[in-house]
Amino acid sequence: MFSKKPDNTMVKNFSSHRTGPTSGFSMLGNDITLTGNVEASADLHIDGRVVGDITCKALVQGEDSEIAGGISAESVRIAGIVRGTIAAREVVILKSAQIIGDVAYDALTIEQGARLEGRLSPNGGQMPPALARLPHAGSASEAEVVIAAE
Repeated sequence: MFSKKPDNTMVKNFSSHRTGPTSGFSMLGNDITLTGNVEASADLHIDGRVVGDITCKALVQGEDSEIAGGISAESVRIAGIVRGTIAAREVVILKSAQIIGDVAYDALTIEQGARLEGRLSPNGGQMPPALARLPHAGSASEAEVVIAAE
């Protein structure tokens, strides 16, 4: 009467097989505080607070976010507070941005109203000294992640 075999069509294999480089997007929300260096091969959007250096492909910073550390990327778009060195090929500083630190760049856009306390250094296609000084993955220091609601 009820001898029908179970239908296994709903069983899925969720194992992950990466066959090549992935490009993606990662986001740090406004309720997150991260203490430690961040290194990513993806683009990052940061609305929270980071205390540490950031190395990524592209960085977009939200208006209410804060970064206390160096930034190294191909392109950055700064809208919040940065206390540290920025080294990127393309830098866009929006009017809501406040930067306390030096900026090394190939292409630079600054909106009227942005605040910058530091030096501007065109790279001329060279690797900026600030980029060469940033720590890379595999360093002996440990990172600590602190998640806190504000």
